[in-house]
Amino acid sequence: MAATGAEVYGSGCIACHATGVLGAPKVGDTAAWTARKGKGLAVLVENASKGINAMPPKGGNPALSETEMHAAIEFMLAQSGVGEGQSATQAATDKKPEPVPAEAAKTAAPQTNASAASAARPANVQVVAAAVPAPTVKRAKPVNSFNRLLKPPSQRNLPPLKDGIHDPGNDGTGTLQHPKEAFDSLPKANSGNRVDWVAALDKGDVQPRFDLEDENRKPVVLDLNIVREVKGSMPDVVYPHKQHTEWLDCSNCHPAIFVPKKGANNISMASILLGEKCGVCHGKVAFPVSECRKCHSKNKDRTASK
Repeated sequence: MAATGAEVYGSGCIACHATGVLGAPKVGDTAAWTARKGKGLAVLVENASKGINAMPPKGGNPALSETEMHAAIEFMLAQSGVGEGQSATQAATDKKPEPVPAEAAKTAAPQTNASAASAARPANVQVVAAAVPAPTVKRAKPVNSFNRLLKPPSQRNLPPLKDGIHDPGNDGTGTLQHPKEAFDSLPKANSGNRVDWVAALDKGDVQPRFDLEDENRKPVVLDLNIVREVKGSMPDVVYPHKQHTEWLDCSNCHPAIFVPKKGANNISMASILLGEKCGVCHGKVAFPVSECRKCHSKNKDRTASK
C-alpha cells in the first residue's frame, strides 16, 4: 500500500524542506513553491525522482514509487498554499450533501427502522474462533553487532573465510583479498580495523562514489560543526558534518536517527552504548566508543567558569 504524501514527507522530505537547508524550498514559503509550481507538477516529480542540485534521487529513498513522490510534492504544495493539493482538499471540505426528496425519505424510514430492529435481535448461533498460536520466528544473530570492532589483536581483520561475515561455503569467498593486505598501505589508527579512514580520504587513498551510475557526480559536503556541551570535566563533543557528508548522504542520518532541529535529540552515552544515535554506526562500521577524544575534542573554557 502506497504511503500518503504526509507520511512520505514526515519520513524523509522533512529533513531539508522543513528548514530550507542546502537550498531546498522550505514548506510554507509560498513564493518559492509558486515559482516551482509554474514549471508544472510533472517537472517537479521528475526532478525529485532523478535528483536535482543537492537533492539525491527520490530524496535518498530509492524505495519510493512515483505515486508516493507525486503525493509528497502535492502535500508540500498544499502546505505552502500552492497547487492542486489545497484546492482538492478545500473542495472536499466545502462539498455539501445533496438534499434527499421527501418521498424518498419517507420510503427509506421504515426500511431503516426494520434494519435497526433486526440488528437489535440476538443471534441464535454463537461462533467462537479457535485460538491460533502466533508463529515463532528465530532471529539470526546480526553480523554488525555493537562494538564488533573491539576485538583482540589476533581477531582483527580476519580473512573472509574466517571473519564471520562472509559465507565460507561460497566458492568465491576464498578469492577475496584479505583485509590486512588491502589495508596495508592505508594510514594507521589505534582502534577499530586499524585504519584512519578520514586521513585516507583526505590523502585520496580512497574515493567514495556518491552515485552508483554516475561516477562524475560529487557529494554535497556540509562544512558545519555542531558543539554539544557535556556536564562534568569531560571535554565538549564536536560533531563535524564535513567528515561525515564526504562519505554519506544526509538521508542516512536525517530524520530517522537525528531530527534536524536544535534541542530535539536526546543523546547520551547510555543510548550510544545500546547502539542508538551515534552508536548506530560507531562500534559497528565506524571507530568504536573506546576512542573518547575523537568526539570529546573541545576543551572547556575554564576562565569563563572562574
